[in-house]
Amino acid sequence: MIPLPSASGSKIAVLGLGHSGLAAARALIASGARVLAWDDDEDKREAAAAAEVPIADLNDTDLSALETLVLSPGIPHTHPKPHPVAAKARAGGLEIIGDIELMARAGTGARFIGVTGTNGKSTVTALIGHIFEAAGEKAAIGGNFGPPVLALDPLGASGTYVLELSSYQLELIVSDMFDITVLINISPDHIDRHGTMDGYVAAKRRVFDRGHANGIAVIGVDDGHCREIRALLEARDDRRIIPISAGGPVAGGVYVLDGELYDDTDGRDARIATLTTAKALPGAHNWQNAAAAFAVADAAGIGADDIVAALSSFPGLPHRQELVGTVDGVRYVNDSKATNAAAAAKALACYPAIYWIAGGEPKEGGIASLEPLFPSIVHAFLIGEAAETFARCLDGKVAYTIAGELGTALDGARRLAASEARADAVVLLSPAAASFDQFANFGARGDAFRRLVLAFSGEPGGTERRQ
Repeated sequence: MIPLPSASGSKIAVLGLGHSGLAAARALIASGARVLAWDDDEDKREAAAAAEVPIADLNDTDLSALETLVLSPGIPHTHPKPHPVAAKARAGGLEIIGDIELMARAGTGARFIGVTGTNGKSTVTALIGHIFEAAGEKAAIGGNFGPPVLALDPLGASGTYVLELSSYQLELIVSDMFDITVLINISPDHIDRHGTMDGYVAAKRRVFDRGHANGIAVIGVDDGHCREIRALLEARDDRRIIPISAGGPVAGGVYVLDGELYDDTDGRDARIATLTTAKALPGAHNWQNAAAAFAVADAAGIGADDIVAALSSFPGLPHRQELVGTVDGVRYVNDSKATNAAAAAKALACYPAIYWIAGGEPKEGGIASLEPLFPSIVHAFLIGEAAETFARCLDGKVAYTIAGELGTALDGARRLAASEARADAVVLLSPAAASFDQFANFGARGDAFRRLVLAFSGEPGGTERRQ
């Protein structure tokens, strides 16, 4: 737990008692703050009360004696409509912040690296942490991925915290806390929360506003939004900028060309590593992730040899093109984290013969943008609320089956792949949709896929064996 000495004696409300909110409340209480906490979910209130967190219905509480509202990032405070408690707090002049802002005020003395982007930020965060630890550096990862930041262990002034930052979290940080900031890419997402694409881009751009002057900004240049932000950063001229690309040479940056990683940050344009042999980093999107992680680690002073070795030993992440197993020559890949079309495109571009399981709670834009990748799809098995919409987009272009449920889709894909016996066949769960229509979250969806595959493969964790 991170001590928060600056909070001692403060009167603070905490709204939202999920993982990050509960960790924030506990850290504040342990640091001597007077806390009133609330969650609209009764089960979460009961769990917090069991942890000796004082519960008070903030909807009916006079907030005038309080100074701060610590808000869980999933709770809206502006668009589309602020939570009533957030609106009351703003009207009463309370500052509204998140747990990461509390971390910024903790006075740890440690180095902070902030990572954001629409896709790949969890992989980049984990990969940076893996590189640091493999090099013998004291580091911890957390935030939007991993433990809540205030549940992390104190690392001291020699430590490094690598924090994944969602657009929601970025809106709740007001301190310039990051020594190195990273923006990997931007594509449409969370428009319902931010109102417009411009609002979403502005939220992502905040990562650089929260970086120290004279710090380091690592930014992808493979999409137009990020290129525009790079131009703005160059005009500000208040920090070192390292551009990264998976699409070829970029002067003064780190890039990948034909699977080879190059470093041109010092003008030498040196070939660093072959990424095609890094099994947990397949495809151009992961090459972009590797370029970002290399740029950060190199800027932090880790040697190139140590970075390259760590890229090869990186085990990958669950639900991000996770190879669950190979059965009768067919690979089964869990990419449940692909909750939008842009994320699914990364996986669809990696394999030549795909039995695609897609669908769930649809997101704006659907899958029309994936049409250039349709030739790689042998057959689509569609699930959830998006099934009919996806079917209309695929009609006449890709053979499909409306399967409804994940188990039915996987069984159909398994049988068809076995009967056709194509070379390099992959059964790919990459839904291009959210999970909430049928699962608690993308992790639960991916876990279900993994269990089903292990069941018919006969691997540990399964209950059924092939005949």
